Amino acid sequence: MSDDLSMKCGLEIHVQVDTNSKLFCMCPTNYKDVEPNTNVCPVCMGHPGAKPMPPNKEAIDVAIMVAKMLGCEMVYDKDIYFQRKHYNYPDLPSGYQKTSVPIGVKGNFLGVEITEVHLEEDPGQYKPDLGTVDYNRSGTPLVEIVTEPDMKSPEEAREFLRQLMRLFRYIGHLRGEGTMRADTNISINYNGVQGKRVEVKNVNSIKGVFKVLKYEIIRQKNVLRRGGEIKMETRAFMEAQMITKSMRSKETADDYRYVPDPDIQPIVLDHGWVEIVKERMPETPIDKEKRFVEEYGIKEDDAKVLVSDLELADVFEKVVSHFGADEKSIALSVTWIRNELKRVLTYNKVDFVDSGLTTEQIVELIESITNKTISQKIGKRIIELMVENKGEKSPKQIIAEEGLTVVGDDSELEQFCEEAIKNSTVAVEDYKSGNNKALNSIVGQVMKLTRGRAEPGKVVKILKSKLD
Repeated sequence: MSDDLSMKCGLEIHVQVDTNSKLFCMCPTNYKDVEPNTNVCPVCMGHPGAKPMPPNKEAIDVAIMVAKMLGCEMVYDKDIYFQRKHYNYPDLPSGYQKTSVPIGVKGNFLGVEITEVHLEEDPGQYKPDLGTVDYNRSGTPLVEIVTEPDMKSPEEAREFLRQLMRLFRYIGHLRGEGTMRADTNISINYNGVQGKRVEVKNVNSIKGVFKVLKYEIIRQKNVLRRGGEIKMETRAFMEAQMITKSMRSKETADDYRYVPDPDIQPIVLDHGWVEIVKERMPETPIDKEKRFVEEYGIKEDDAKVLVSDLELADVFEKVVSHFGADEKSIALSVTWIRNELKRVLTYNKVDFVDSGLTTEQIVELIESITNKTISQKIGKRIIELMVENKGEKSPKQIIAEEGLTVVGDDSELEQFCEEAIKNSTVAVEDYKSGNNKALNSIVGQVMKLTRGRAEPGKVVKILKSKLD
């Protein structure tokens, strides 16, 4: 009998807000750049009697922006207060975490229902193997997104997170996957037997979430197949071994003993505040993708690749603006940005914003090709060199230093063609016997002799005049 297996997955995604100061004090948030336990004060260290400041408004604005871009209903005209979520762990100096009630609810992103968006403070960094705690991170603002268990496969969860991280790059003010931690909730139904929900805590990458789900499907399936029962529990992800390990029975809200924090002023959202935030909101990737297809007439696949990198999408629009929005110019921009530039960036595992390149350099490169200063083949090589040297040299500098200009002298090009004919006796005979494709081999010889500096169309014309 074949297995009947289905899964449900929901995520609780925590991402740091990129503010200069923490959520309830003025300590800086650059915890990675300083010595341990130096970005701290009595407030973020939880000292008795130390009173928190009102919540960081910039962090609240970003949470509003995230909620709106996920299609949430905003919680208007009622107290949005912070609660104390109690649990004992070395990275939590006060013995409780300050976490808000929802700011936005009932959203939807890529068909996945968003239960709520809220704010909370990050704990410190505990290293059990060393027995040390660094409280520099303690109090850094987090946005948490809680989803319904609407994802039905590891692949669906992975794509959801990829698109969510892309959305965060568009929003800005969020530190992205580098600070993301996801609590992964999964349950399976195997041959009609429904397992209980298992939570895997603090998975810190999209790849990790995918691996957790893959592993848990197999583990839970094997338990149910042997007649066992899936316990409702919390597990840890052991990244080195790519497995999960039981930590404790799953907590409920009662276990955390939530109480409103009497020291923190509640937030009250009104429509005016949210409208001000909306005016700062960027175009979403999905909207930009649709606009690129409609406005520029490009293919959906091309639009999807271009908007996957916000800065690359901006470069595309600036290049189109420079060369004109006619069909030929747009096609040229797509070729050199979506195909060639993206190819080199992907190979070097770098986004445009980190490449060191500028829009002006891309324009200069394309102009060098359109005015036939260089060939398209050389253009591809120059893009590679530009990314390798992180934009330190312009296309014109590289062309001059490497001697890559097109062979413009017809007599010089004829000499290269004659040498190629002389070195390609078999291909010449094949061509004269009626095999037109053999000409490609001779053209290749010319390109090799000229180091790609010849115009293929002109080479073909000269070769045919000599061979025919």
